[in-house]
Amino acid sequence: MKTIIEPFRIKVVEPIRMTTPAERARLLAEAGYNVFLLRSEDVLLDLLTDSGTSAMSAEQWAGMMRGDEAYAGSPSWYRFEEAVQEIFGFEHVIPTHQGRAAERILFSTLCGPGDIVPSNTHFDTTRANVEAVGARALDIPIPEGLRPQDPHPFKGNLDTDRLEALFREHGAERIPLVMLTLTNNSGGGQPVSLANVRAVSELCRAHGVPLYIDACRFAENAFLIRLREEGQAERGVPEIVREIFSLAEGCTMSAKKDGLANIGGFVATRDPALARRQRNLLILTEGFPTYGGLAGRDLEAIAIGLREVLDHDYLEYRLASVRYLGERIAAGGVPIVEPPGGHAVYIDAAGFLPQVAPLELPGQTLVAELYLEGGIRGVEVGTVMFGRRDPETGEESPAPMELVRLALPRRVYTQSHVDYMVEAILAFAGRRDEVGGFRFTHQEPVLRHFTARFEPLYPFDEGTSSTGL
Repeated sequence: MKTIIEPFRIKVVEPIRMTTPAERARLLAEAGYNVFLLRSEDVLLDLLTDSGTSAMSAEQWAGMMRGDEAYAGSPSWYRFEEAVQEIFGFEHVIPTHQGRAAERILFSTLCGPGDIVPSNTHFDTTRANVEAVGARALDIPIPEGLRPQDPHPFKGNLDTDRLEALFREHGAERIPLVMLTLTNNSGGGQPVSLANVRAVSELCRAHGVPLYIDACRFAENAFLIRLREEGQAERGVPEIVREIFSLAEGCTMSAKKDGLANIGGFVATRDPALARRQRNLLILTEGFPTYGGLAGRDLEAIAIGLREVLDHDYLEYRLASVRYLGERIAAGGVPIVEPPGGHAVYIDAAGFLPQVAPLELPGQTLVAELYLEGGIRGVEVGTVMFGRRDPETGEESPAPMELVRLALPRRVYTQSHVDYMVEAILAFAGRRDEVGGFRFTHQEPVLRHFTARFEPLYPFDEGTSSTGL
């Protein structure tokens, strides 16, 4: 059959509270035009993130009932450890309450002041944790990765020529590890090819530098390898996953993405001495090494979710939903990062709103307008998130790209929800020439996008909504 359907049935439903444009205009103003500060009950379709927002399966809920809450040595821990070892192949597994805790432990034990950590592109918390220990987070994506409309199938790849140059310039002494993010979230949710993982791994091993993988969306990346990379179409996703991680020395993961769970994560490694240091740090801030800040029921949900996410039918449906949203709005004239990736559609806000200068925050403008138009909450991935503000002069530097991410939670929304997203986005597209920009009224020095407040530089009220949805 040509039609790809959701490979599940709905057993429990949650009501969505409908709102009007007038309500949404008021709520946005009260939140300082930062959608992070909205109440979730005031959001019709929440595409802010796919992290921790998945709908869990009947088997996961059953596993949660089985969860054992012993402080040490719970059977839930051993099932979790077995699943991670089986899928990823790393002997030493350290559980954490979520991915950023795994990042903190990794960088705190491997990095120090003056170090350089290259990556295809660091995401926000990864970059913050690198910089928190005094190291420099350096992005070296391939050139195609910075061109939203370029059709390159693996725009998440790391530029190996630039990595080789870094090794020659600084030596292994200044580069404690290389990080590959699968998929490349900050770069438009684009996948990394198996060939690129192999090439990066070969370079790292030649220079004696460990390769670590941010495994948040490992299954989606593996399925895109199967779809797009020559010679991979006949391989199963679990086989591709095993090869990817055989090329690395360890990984971090937020299980809130491809773990299909609402909380949790881990850091894993082949190095027993490093694992010992990481467990000691874990005990200090997260908990005992067999729970790491998680309840036994959460360990159970992750162990089951890591296996469920490898299912071919699920991944086919998942990527088809994202592709459908991207292709429909692109056909309506909305510029997106091409081709659509695995977990989200990224709108090229700079191309969509050319009249809004980068320092007038086109991504933030689009985020606010999509909420006003249809109650859709997305997230800015541009100058608000990745721009740089000089602490002494206050001068702002824009980000390389101005994107808005529409991240689809896993197993949550149906086809009609996606059709509504398309309708609302295209409705705003019809009046996009009328909007201006935004400016900061408050920002913190670290991860400012979570708590910043803004004000519009143009008239912004419910009268600008074209649909009244």
